[in-house]
Amino acid sequence: MSSVTVTLPDKSTKEFSSGVSSYEIATQIGARLAQDSIAVKVNCELYDINYNITEDSEIEFVTINSEEGHDILLHSTAHLMAQAVKILFPKAKITIGPTIENRFYYDFDVEVPFTEKDLENIENKMRELASQKQEITHFEISRDEAIDLFNKKDESYKVEIISDIDPKEKITVYSQNSFIDLCRGPHLPNTEMIRHFKLLDSSSAYWRGNENNKVLQRIYGTAFSSKKELKSYLILIEEAKKRDHRKLGKELNLFSFDDEVGPGLPLWLPNGTILVEELENLAKDTERKAGYQR
Repeated sequence: MSSVTVTLPDKSTKEFSSGVSSYEIATQIGARLAQDSIAVKVNCELYDINYNITEDSEIEFVTINSEEGHDILLHSTAHLMAQAVKILFPKAKITIGPTIENRFYYDFDVEVPFTEKDLENIENKMRELASQKQEITHFEISRDEAIDLFNKKDESYKVEIISDIDPKEKITVYSQNSFIDLCRGPHLPNTEMIRHFKLLDSSSAYWRGNENNKVLQRIYGTAFSSKKELKSYLILIEEAKKRDHRKLGKELNLFSFDDEVGPGLPLWLPNGTILVEELENLAKDTERKAGYQR
């Protein structure tokens, strides 16, 4: 049997049989490394932890506490949320669910906007599904096979996305139990690793950001590898809400909003007008002292 040489971050090398999985390599290096690793970088490309190494490669293991590991955790939590939504709202259609800084979101086509009670139920269902330790697996299929798969599931938005992909490209699909989603990955090995998460809020969003498309319902959430990190982030969000300009503007009688006049356009009230004038006077006085001529 042929062998492959892997080069680790410290430049040391090890030989293994060709086709060895990155998880097997981590296990042979150390039980703790195998326990902490959720993905692997092979020649600078991210893959699932069970990726098979078939050629000489430089590899680096990714832990859940790293920046890349956190992004994978967020992405996997978005899939878990979509799975929960499909169970609670069978007629819902899934669209996209990317990660953003310290958060994730997923857009759904549903008949009625989500309520706070809905988010609570979805979160509870997520915890139930996570505790089942569902294995998260991926497989590659052709574009035509992917279109057929999601057509049978009546997931028209996924079919639209796939239709835009080059027919020659292989499509990567991830599954956890009966839930299947289109995704490049990588993802966590199983759902049990998703422990500390919170659904934050929901809002409306146009499909693909185009106001001519259908209005979807977007759910935002966050996840961390520890309860302490999650708690700290939620406190940060609450502090930011206290300083939200819309909240302060109303409390201090600085400005108001009127959608009929213009959505998002602040209408200055007397207190706000005074504040603006004082700032303008300060700016002009500073310019005069600096010798600036208008």
